[in-house]
Amino acid sequence: MTVRGDLTDEAWDLPQPFLPMSNGRWRDHCQVIDGILYRVRTGVQWRDLLERFGPWKTVYERHRVWSADGTWASLLE
Repeated sequence: MTVRGDLTDEAWDLPQPFLPMSNGRWRDHCQVIDGILYRVRTGVQWRDLLERFGPWKTVYERHRVWSADGTWASLLE
């Protein structure tokens, strides 16, 4: 079920080639990206992310790593 503001299946196809391959231990990229976008839209604190996005620390850490390694910059180009 897609919730308002989440990436649709069609929109999800666009960023996939730019994201690091999952190592089998990572939570679903789409769920994490939806959490990051939710935080950007609402301004909610990381610790107050909704449970449907997974553990807040996971969402925060993925955002931090992707910001540092240039993944977000690649997505925005």
